[in-house]
Amino acid sequence: MQLLGRVVGADGLPLDGQGALGADEHAALKNEPINPMARKPIDAPLDVGVRAINALLTVGRGQRLGLFAGSGVGKSTLLGMMTRYTNADVVVVGLIGERGREVKEFVEHTLGEEGRRRAVIVAAPADAPPLKRLRGAQYATAIAEWFRDRGQRVLLLMDSLTRYAQAQREIALAIGEPPATKGYPPSVFAMLPALVERAGNDAEGKGSITAFYTVLTEGDDYRHDPIADAARAILDGHIVLSRDLAEAGHYPAIDIEASISRVMPQVASRNHLQAAQRFRRVYSAYRQQRDLIAVGAYQKGSDPQVDLAIELWPQLRGFLQQEVDEPTALEAAVARLDQLAAQVTA
Repeated sequence: MQLLGRVVGADGLPLDGQGALGADEHAALKNEPINPMARKPIDAPLDVGVRAINALLTVGRGQRLGLFAGSGVGKSTLLGMMTRYTNADVVVVGLIGERGREVKEFVEHTLGEEGRRRAVIVAAPADAPPLKRLRGAQYATAIAEWFRDRGQRVLLLMDSLTRYAQAQREIALAIGEPPATKGYPPSVFAMLPALVERAGNDAEGKGSITAFYTVLTEGDDYRHDPIADAARAILDGHIVLSRDLAEAGHYPAIDIEASISRVMPQVASRNHLQAAQRFRRVYSAYRQQRDLIAVGAYQKGSDPQVDLAIELWPQLRGFLQQEVDEPTALEAAVARLDQLAAQVTA
């Protein structure tokens, strides 16, 4: 409990200048895997305060999601929004291999005084040795597990999973392991699921770890990046951030067509799912014809779905955009989605 509100390094030593931790309990860095048959199913939604995610990519308590993005498209800002607005007892943040200046910015500007009281930040910046970056991710996960074992609802944010994989690549290549896929040795792809599987729900009556892992995509192409491909296979969904949307000033730059939450059918009502599907259909109809619409080549009346999409486009785009300091609760997001869906069927 002494870790709450503190910033520590991968070795557990304080970085915030607030003195020793004074911890009276220790835990193992690696725990035994949870029996998959003992895990509580994901059956409750989690409010993350982001309208597009709450309405169209609903997150379940205990879910593990990937945040796929290139550099500079707003993934850290989106993580910060979820840190402040998610309904969780404890927030554990692992800043692994990222810029050193981001640590203080995240603590002072993103978390703030109130958010920091319930948070633990583990920092292993880019200039840390690879072993420290590797241990930093494992240490943050171990802290989240400790709180989960005591019945807490934990939000684990790992920025980033790619830097964790790169740290293991540096170590493996240094000891002579041969590269396999785009320079990544086989041990990297064995360690990723070993880390990710530690998050999630525990047994009935215990706590949960809802985890978000950021994944840096090479050249903004998440389909051909080996780490992104491996992460997509072992996570319970992925949220893709688009550089095109970010450059157009559309924030958060979530590409709804490329994103999916695999547990949404288990945690959303039937009406909610139908409304989300209607929204996606109309949104996709506009996106598929946007080039023709932009140059004036689309003839009105050619496709009723596209005609409706053109009419509703300002509302659809406005629904997906959100200011950083304006959270939207899950109930409010679903209610607004229902209003839009009613216009789609009208």
